Amino acid sequence: MKKVIIVNGSPRKNFNTAKLLKEAARGAEESGAEVEFFHLYDLNYKGCISCLACKRKGVAQKGLCFFKDGLTPLLEKCLNADAVIVGSPVYHSYPSGMFRCFMERFIFPAHTYMLDRVNGGLKRVINRTLPVGVIMTMNATKEQYKSNKYDIILRENEESLHAVFGYSETLYAFDTFQYTDYAKYDCDLFDPVHKALVRDKQFPIDMRKAYEMGKRLATMNN
Repeated sequence: MKKVIIVNGSPRKNFNTAKLLKEAARGAEESGAEVEFFHLYDLNYKGCISCLACKRKGVAQKGLCFFKDGLTPLLEKCLNADAVIVGSPVYHSYPSGMFRCFMERFIFPAHTYMLDRVNGGLKRVINRTLPVGVIMTMNATKEQYKSNKYDIILRENEESLHAVFGYSETLYAFDTFQYTDYAKYDCDLFDPVHKALVRDKQFPIDMRKAYEMGKRLATMNN
């Protein structure tokens, strides 16, 4: 049975990012995969401490971060999975801090500084394709995503994952509903009616796309 790991990098467990990740999990499960779901904000860990132990000669970590803390069991599960799907909201142009810390620890130990003199590029630690899906939710509209250069900033996640693990794809959910009740908050920058319309019309489409991502990645290595 295929194993898919779902990683929620949002502090909220039942809002936009989590809902999309749960749909991805449902898609993976309905394809026959076994799914485990993790909330990063439940774990006690830090980002890369630059110990460089993963780059030392003779250290065979096989892509696993050398530093041990509350993230280690999840990193082990990700490296041994058939697919990984991670998600985060976008805060001030970047994914959440917990997401970034996870990505540092997930990507860097599996990345090398060794040239592949046969195939070109860099040697890979993970000698198989580990499909990684990324789900990003944001308050920004699709137009603001481009004008604020989010496309350049966030694209680095996908490119790094693809280079290290062999395959990555990203689903972006734009103009998401930020509050359950806009009347309770100082936010006259936004039109609650418009936000509700996007939530009711577009978000179900994003949910379907997340479901399809789960199914696709869970069966990719069949």
